[in-house]
Amino acid sequence: MVNYKSLGLVNTREMFKRAINGGWAVPAFNFNNLEQLQAIIKATSELKSPVILQVSKGARNYANQTLLRYMAEGAVEYAKELGCNHPEIALHLDHGDSFELCKNCVDMGFSSVMIDGSSLPYDENVALTKQVVDYAHQYDVTVEGELGVLAGVEDEVASEVSHYTKPEEVIDFTTKTGVDSLAISIGTSHGAYKFKPEQCTRDPKTGRLVPPPLAFDVLDEIMQKLPGFPIVLHGSSSVPQEYVDMINQYGGKLPDAVGIPEEQLRKAANSAVCKINIDSDSRLAFTAAVRKTLAEKPAEFDPRKYCGPARDLMEEMYKHKILDVLGSDNKLAQLD
Repeated sequence: MVNYKSLGLVNTREMFKRAINGGWAVPAFNFNNLEQLQAIIKATSELKSPVILQVSKGARNYANQTLLRYMAEGAVEYAKELGCNHPEIALHLDHGDSFELCKNCVDMGFSSVMIDGSSLPYDENVALTKQVVDYAHQYDVTVEGELGVLAGVEDEVASEVSHYTKPEEVIDFTTKTGVDSLAISIGTSHGAYKFKPEQCTRDPKTGRLVPPPLAFDVLDEIMQKLPGFPIVLHGSSSVPQEYVDMINQYGGKLPDAVGIPEEQLRKAANSAVCKINIDSDSRLAFTAAVRKTLAEKPAEFDPRKYCGPARDLMEEMYKHKILDVLGSDNKLAQLD
């Protein structure tokens, strides 16, 4: 049993309280490799921002759970080296799909876990979520549950269609399960292809897809029923078109990739949404930089020469998300 506190990590409870009170959202960035982690820590340390490092089931299989644990511990020390004396870093399981997986993550030093039973019948989702909460809370590990289904594909999470969260269920669900935060569905989705062309309109000037607005009426109703309760948005990458264009320019093929407009994410962050998940944007930035470098220098074979620029572009993207989307630098509760 590894206690996350011995690794220098924190759970999400206090950071969520400050975010709700301050009208901003905690950045929750998925990572799979060293370059992503370096970029995240450099960005958040410079801005003195709390951060949630998210690890999916697929990432654990890819990178190895033991290595990920030590990478998270190393991230705390790296943040200190960069001048953040008291970093506030949570290690979170994203989209856990079983009690066994969540338990294993708690035992391996995760400070927060998500149990996603949203595809199950309601009563089964409640029972599974409560089982995870009962175990995790023994070790002061916070738990995120989910109501509503997001469409799209990312890692091992996939659904053809989305189903909005039913506001009439949220009080019953949070009361019966004891979750610390709740992921909801209001129109976000996983992956770089968040919307089908038939769901969108096209900008007559650029020809780009314009996605439909998020269902803020559903969010408002949930806020009324759960005032002050931590709400989470999954699938919230904005899919920056400059990265999509760069990928396509250098041999990629991402037609009509479109994400969540940043102004809608800012609006959500100013409400009860205190955690916004971003994964695809990092993948796009990484891929764009690698494709550009290899296209311009086809003889290059040193991974440092193309992963380095990828890391730099991701760091730039993370800073933008923290400052312009999740909360300006004078709104964030800065760490020392």
